[in-house]
Amino acid sequence: MGLIARVSTLFKSKVNTMLDKAEDPRETLEYSYQKQIEQLQNVRRGIAEVVTSKKRIELQASRLQQTISQLDQDARDAVTAGRDDLATEALSRKQTFGTQLDGLNNQIADLAREEQKLTDLQQKLNLKVESFRTQKEVIKAQFSAAQAQVKIGEAFTGLGEDMADVNMALQRAQDKTEALQARAAAVDDLADNPAFQLQSPSTGDSIRDELNKIKGSSSVDSELLRLKAEMGKGDSQ
Repeated sequence: MGLIARVSTLFKSKVNTMLDKAEDPRETLEYSYQKQIEQLQNVRRGIAEVVTSKKRIELQASRLQQTISQLDQDARDAVTAGRDDLATEALSRKQTFGTQLDGLNNQIADLAREEQKLTDLQQKLNLKVESFRTQKEVIKAQFSAAQAQVKIGEAFTGLGEDMADVNMALQRAQDKTEALQARAAAVDDLADNPAFQLQSPSTGDSIRDELNKIKGSSSVDSELLRLKAEMGKGDSQ
């Protein structure tokens, strides 16, 4: 194989590969189906033309047959009248027209055979086209279903990839939430710790600080006794 032939083969291979990738088999099937319909229509037109031609020749043959019959009658009448010359002329013309009639009958027979061939071809094409149409619809349905499955699969794959990101974001949010909850619990624990409770301010003098505590406690006790007295809850003597 020469260089040009190899380059041509390589080019055709690449073109076919590109077409295979871009080609929608449903469109190809529809195109093939339309081509078969066109062939079937051409056969039907051919049958119509053959039938028309045959009918036209049959009309000519019918008129010629009438003429021959008339010439035969003219020859008989001429014989009856004793005019052999006229009878001879009529028979001569009858023979000429008879030859023409034989030719027309041969054409009619040829056209009849052609019509039968085209009719048989039409029947075969009808079966072929109908079978192809059924297969076409099945393949188109299968292709559409497969295409839908691929789209669903691709969508599911993309969703899985997105869900991975979502799960990561959710995990980060959950980690931050738990960290904040831990900090809040720690703050609550610190608030309950007596070391962090509010106390009377220190004066820097231990004796005075202790006296302030006693006064504060005595003041609270006095306020409690007053409150009980108002509510009638005082101790009965």
